Amino acid sequence: MSFEDDVKAEAFHLGFSLCGIAAAQPLAQHAAVYEDWLAAGHHAQMSYLAAESARLRRADLSLTLPGVRTVLTVALPYPNPARAAAPADGRLRGRTAAYAWGQDYHDQIPPRLNQLAAWLQDRLGLPLAHRAYTDTGPILERAWGQQAGLGWFGRNSCLIHPRRGSAFLLGELLLDAELQPDSPWEADRCGSCTRCVDACPTGCILPNRTLDARRCLSYWSIEHKGPIPVQMRPSLGNWVFGCDICQQVCPWNQHAVHSEVDAAFDFTPEDAFPDLLEALSLSPVDFNRRFRRTPLARTKRRGFLRNAAVALGNLGDPAAVPALVHTLESEPEPLVRAHAAWALGQLHHPQVRPALEHTRSADPDPSVRLEAAGALAAL
Repeated sequence: MSFEDDVKAEAFHLGFSLCGIAAAQPLAQHAAVYEDWLAAGHHAQMSYLAAESARLRRADLSLTLPGVRTVLTVALPYPNPARAAAPADGRLRGRTAAYAWGQDYHDQIPPRLNQLAAWLQDRLGLPLAHRAYTDTGPILERAWGQQAGLGWFGRNSCLIHPRRGSAFLLGELLLDAELQPDSPWEADRCGSCTRCVDACPTGCILPNRTLDARRCLSYWSIEHKGPIPVQMRPSLGNWVFGCDICQQVCPWNQHAVHSEVDAAFDFTPEDAFPDLLEALSLSPVDFNRRFRRTPLARTKRRGFLRNAAVALGNLGDPAAVPALVHTLESEPEPLVRAHAAWALGQLHHPQVRPALEHTRSADPDPSVRLEAAGALAAL
């Protein structure tokens, strides 16, 4: 075995399912695609992606780690979204993206990469400068994965491995030591398949294998902090955190070999398919206790309850009316009340009109009154 094989074996020992090595050279073509993506506004309101310092560091890794010579890319597997099924218990349930089923990967990947760096330093017997990433800084993660031979850019924009599919999270370890690089992945194995494009409810998948965040359900349910545009709400269905549709329909995930899912992704049905009525009743203390060490904390309570209200409206079950009316009357967050008003407008029940009429005239927040008026018009 080569030294590089030993490095990969140690990565696998730490729980990673894939590991590849690339020389830290400029990726001009990939950087240009990213710049064009920003110029087209496809990053929506994620302005941090377009910050000048981020753009410079993305194009030149030496600005992040002076003397960088190697990029080691790893993958941590999470539950395959193509094999998920909601409990058949009659409850009104939402859906969350599979990468969020369990602990926050930001608490899992960087510490393991730092362990790998410590192992490397011990084996090399030399001081080793390094920097660990997992979507925590400006780095072209997919591109470095492809350069390290871990897969190709799928039509749905995910990095796809022929045996593992795309149900994994990427992490990178920048090193000032030189390791023998792997061959970049060159083949495109999507062929003429367009299942992901056909299944996307908003048409956010672009021809150049990127996404338009302005039409992506993951953006609206996670990154966007304000009101969800009315025209986007029906497309959310019962998704309350992210979206896996383009991965669920991908043949490479449907036929992927079973990966031993890391213990960090131990999950219950409530993680994957949360009870929406219970979600609306979560106090700030309850929300923090349940989600503070999971990816769902990113939405904060107001965003999660906003999404839960939209999902209940889309499900169209009148059993949600009492909880939505209670939210409309007692929830302190105007954002949540506003989306509860919209949700009630999607339902037909005797309680709905009086509750909305009262809100239209009495709610202290103009955005909530406006949503109530729109909901009444929809009845």
